[in-house]
Amino acid sequence: MTEAVRDRAAIVGIGSTRFARNLGKSELENALEASRLALEDAGLSPADVDAIFKVETPGEEGNSELEIARNLGIPQLRAWGAAGYGGGGACAPIVLAALAIATGVASVALAIRARNRGSGGRPWARVGTRVPGVAAFEVPYGLASPVQQIATLARRYMWEYGVTSEDLATVAVVQRFHASHNPNATFRDPITVNDVLTSRVVADPLHLLDCSMESDGACAVVLTTAERARDLRHRPVLVTGVAQGMGKRHYMMGGLVYQDDPFDFPARYTAREVYRSAGLGPDDIDVALLYDVFTPLVLWQLECYGFCRRGEAAALVREGRICWPEGDLPVNTHGGSLSEAYIHGFNHILEAVRQLRGEAFCQVADARVALVAAAPIVPSSAVILTRQ
Repeated sequence: MTEAVRDRAAIVGIGSTRFARNLGKSELENALEASRLALEDAGLSPADVDAIFKVETPGEEGNSELEIARNLGIPQLRAWGAAGYGGGGACAPIVLAALAIATGVASVALAIRARNRGSGGRPWARVGTRVPGVAAFEVPYGLASPVQQIATLARRYMWEYGVTSEDLATVAVVQRFHASHNPNATFRDPITVNDVLTSRVVADPLHLLDCSMESDGACAVVLTTAERARDLRHRPVLVTGVAQGMGKRHYMMGGLVYQDDPFDFPARYTAREVYRSAGLGPDDIDVALLYDVFTPLVLWQLECYGFCRRGEAAALVREGRICWPEGDLPVNTHGGSLSEAYIHGFNHILEAVRQLRGEAFCQVADARVALVAAAPIVPSSAVILTRQ
């Protein structure tokens, strides 16, 4: 069914705020700023927009579709929606927008992610003495925050496949090198493997520099039909493949606790669907934007998306294959969440568009196909974008 969406919608505008620990503005203000910039980039106005899709996480400030539409002055919305599961939903607004445009429900859609986690609180900081649901089997045993949950999985992965802390650190080093070329990146000074390994341990085996920062900021994307896109300002970037995915026994990040195979991540299901939707495969990808809130997630996605077999991703990283410009699969060429900013992975979509327009700071030569993958360890999403 998703083949029917292939190349029917195109990204025609992108916009983002500055990224920082504390921008001093609300999530709504940031969402509006990014949206206006994206519309300006597309050469369109709020009057053209008839759909809004966004990522939503419980506990965040209000930036509802209603408030965004009213403050932008959008005259009528015909479709809207918010995708859950945090970073797993990073690509879902593009998926939903492409579906709405392909079926004629919408003609111009805004996809938005605004997040003030840099200046705001963390949900896990408010854990009470009574923990309901499946969290009752995790939180009392020390798995209260994402880094603690991922650290447990990472230690099992390292034990099972002989992966070292140096391998994880190399991911952060490569991405910081990419960020050193990006004036919009929060962290730009190059780092070494030793810098990562001597930074403080947050949750064993993850050091501070294995972890993304918390950021304030927003990103927005404008989509319309492929036909209309040809008459707009920029070279259209086609939405060629779309997918959301999860398997039968997923409980957010509790794979190690609840599954016989702790590495049967939702990304494995998402990968299969997004390649089928696009009619493409791993060998077709020129640049990959992979969710990287913590370094092990990059390794897991390299395996889930078929760039190597399970347990082989560390070798791929050691060989320099994910590094721009020498590598055959440059990954997170803007610095990713580890160095540019943590906007729940939505800023990776903007980098994919820049690569396919030929406007990236670490430009991959003749980039034609980009994969953007959301968080692999929760109900996930992905898109494949191509240059027209």
